[in-house]
Amino acid sequence: MADVDRPAAISNPATNKTRITPSHNQGYDITQSNAVTESHDAGTLRLPAAQSSIARALAFAWLFAERAALSAEATDRLAVVVEEWLINVVEHGEAPTTSRIVVRLERLADIVRIIVSDAGRPFDPRTAAFDGPNLERGGGVGLELIRAWSRIADYRRRAGRNRVVFELAAG
Repeated sequence: MADVDRPAAISNPATNKTRITPSHNQGYDITQSNAVTESHDAGTLRLPAAQSSIARALAFAWLFAERAALSAEATDRLAVVVEEWLINVVEHGEAPTTSRIVVRLERLADIVRIIVSDAGRPFDPRTAAFDGPNLERGGGVGLELIRAWSRIADYRRRAGRNRVVFELAAG
């Protein structure tokens, strides 16, 4: 992914807002009500279960990668894992439209941990079969990209929510 495709982030301490503006001139606000960044090494984003949330989660991942000083390769892999997983949740998870998707990113020494919680139908990515790409509509390889570029460390279903943990190298 070229650097020109990465968003620029501008923080405004007076309003507690971080404005993230991707290079294609669509603005995404990540505010205190949606994102709580505890430190440079951890952050949480709460999003509606909607298509528009995918771009916001991707912008959040890029901002996190910059603040956590991830390598360019780790940044690209983080972006792909976050984007592909959120696409799966939104397009296939059948989550209620009033529910929230929660994305937590953490840097732990040489590991980046991605924790995603959603109210969609149960889905354990560790046991899902890969039947090859879908040649009719395109796609169908997102989960395989996630498996190739991260380790699926945990999956749990509790209180009507999926919780999946991915880990990837930070360097």
